[in-house]
Amino acid sequence: MEIRQHVSLRHLNTFGLESEARYFAELASEDDLRTLLVHPDYLSVPRFILGGGSNVLLTQNVNALVIHPNIKGIEVLEEDDSYIWLQVGGGEVWHELVMYCVRKGYAGIENLSLIPGTVGAAPMQNIGAYGVEVKDVIEKVYALSMKTGLRREFSNAECQFGYRESIFKKELKDQYIITGVVMKLHKKPEFHVGYGDIQKTLEEMNVTELSIRAVSDAVIHIRQSKLPDPAKIGNAGSFFKNPEIEQTQYDALKNVYPTLPGYPTVPGWIKVPAGWLIEQAGWKGFRDGAIGVHERQALVLVNYGGGKGEDIKALSEKIKQSVANQFGISLSTEVNFV
Repeated sequence: MEIRQHVSLRHLNTFGLESEARYFAELASEDDLRTLLVHPDYLSVPRFILGGGSNVLLTQNVNALVIHPNIKGIEVLEEDDSYIWLQVGGGEVWHELVMYCVRKGYAGIENLSLIPGTVGAAPMQNIGAYGVEVKDVIEKVYALSMKTGLRREFSNAECQFGYRESIFKKELKDQYIITGVVMKLHKKPEFHVGYGDIQKTLEEMNVTELSIRAVSDAVIHIRQSKLPDPAKIGNAGSFFKNPEIEQTQYDALKNVYPTLPGYPTVPGWIKVPAGWLIEQAGWKGFRDGAIGVHERQALVLVNYGGGKGEDIKALSEKIKQSVANQFGISLSTEVNFV
């Protein structure tokens, strides 16, 4: 186990922002991680967990022990005629797991293709896209206590999943490190193609018979056509959550903005696309030096190279205020600020 000092984190955040960790450790096993968590030399040092860095905005140097869990492995726990249960290490790259499942014919996460980040971050954020969320397939989450190093197993219900939320972002924030998950996947696919442009894209791709591969390919095509590649333009994907507003407020706004999209959630509440609101407020394609709003997707803030995290944060605050002034809707961020 090696602990380094003054380590650049530029390669560990998809915005490509320069930031320095006071201490840094990359760990490939639970045993090493547990040893570090109870190491007497670092008990009083603040800890910061950094996986793939796909959902974080680094606005300063991190004066802490930055822990990069890199626990790998995909193991079949059990299977029957209808389902298969996989145990997956938290350090596995999410999209690579999706592609593994597509090749094997395991259904349930194909709609989540090309989402950046690691498996360990997936339940924390309850990642989702095109009508599917990771909570739909997760049965267990394994995590180590940051204080004691002891392992705890969380059931799906104990994770308290919500829209881009979980117990790991609320009551247990910064208290556990997710080291792995157990996922229950389908051998007999149940396709979800009614959300967004999936059905339209499948038709354009001349797909006549649905398959896990076809749905995954359609999702990848859509995401690549709308979202910038973090390897080319620094970004963290969707920067803001889609807000939910009361039906009465939605109806009033609809009278003023007839093209306002809306998707019913629970009775009396409507989810509104944040990207639509931001675009209508005039921010799509906005650029200020090295940072800006992506030209094809207003939901994505970008670093064109050499940008600073504090400037991106300031831009996000201006966008939130603009949307609030025009629509009376408060936006909240998916991205975590450090």
